Amino acid sequence: MLQFQPPGFGQKIINTSLGLMVYYTQTNAPWLIAETEDLPPLVFLHNFGGGASAYEWSKVYPAFAATHKVLAPDLIGWGESAHPVRDYQISDYLTTIAEFIRHTCRPPVTVIASSLTAGLTIRLAIAHPFLFQALFLVCPSGFDDFGQGVGRRLPLQLINTPMLDNLIYALGAENQLAVRNFLQSFLFAKPERVSEEMVQAYLASAQQPNAKFAALAFLRGDLYFDLSLYIQQLTIPTVIFWGKEAQFTSVKLGQRLAKFNLSAIRDFHAIPDAGVLPHLETPEIIIGLLQRYLSPSSST
Repeated sequence: MLQFQPPGFGQKIINTSLGLMVYYTQTNAPWLIAETEDLPPLVFLHNFGGGASAYEWSKVYPAFAATHKVLAPDLIGWGESAHPVRDYQISDYLTTIAEFIRHTCRPPVTVIASSLTAGLTIRLAIAHPFLFQALFLVCPSGFDDFGQGVGRRLPLQLINTPMLDNLIYALGAENQLAVRNFLQSFLFAKPERVSEEMVQAYLASAQQPNAKFAALAFLRGDLYFDLSLYIQQLTIPTVIFWGKEAQFTSVKLGQRLAKFNLSAIRDFHAIPDAGVLPHLETPEIIIGLLQRYLSPSSST
């Protein structure tokens, strides 16, 4: 969905074990493209959910394009990346995210990720710590933390019923009204902050061929896990940002998770008047906080 990218950013593609992965990076003016390869890489990973894509971070990463090589992929099953027809599992994302980092970067790298993908990034950093230099995570969760499933809002019998699953996806993600309602009612703290561009970007992703398979895997809970069982093993320096008004995963949950590993988790910032996507809802706040840590003088 190149039409929703900021000026100077273009589309590139790598091959993974599950198909082609599209990502966005500096390709044109005003960025000094000849020098981009020598800049430290900064990887942005988007959340899951109907219509998700790299667009989620597009209001933040231009602020770092002069100092970092920005890499923002559409994960497999989302955006314009491959949408293989399969029952998506956690291992699919652990594998393809690691493949993406190895194909595009010289590790260790700094990764910025959100929500369930941030939780998966923690698991990946535990299994392959040599890939990571630092983590900046927004509302990291496994969506089944402490054994309390928070993401599934429909009975599994309905989601798994042939034809009915198509209807659920069509009504819940493939039309403009549903997308707008989803953003305003569930993802944002302030509905008036949802722009027409945001609605169109999410809708374009949701309407990609076979997009329903990854979305329904998420809705069923196939990708959920208990992050509290893993977070204590994390050794990579980590900073967490959490929207105070986040639904599904509350700021109290985040604070509870952070206390499990005070040695790796260096800071926890609760963002006022923001939901689960403060980087899309209040990007100026996230940019300011990230700049504090990513400046050359920072020790994090």
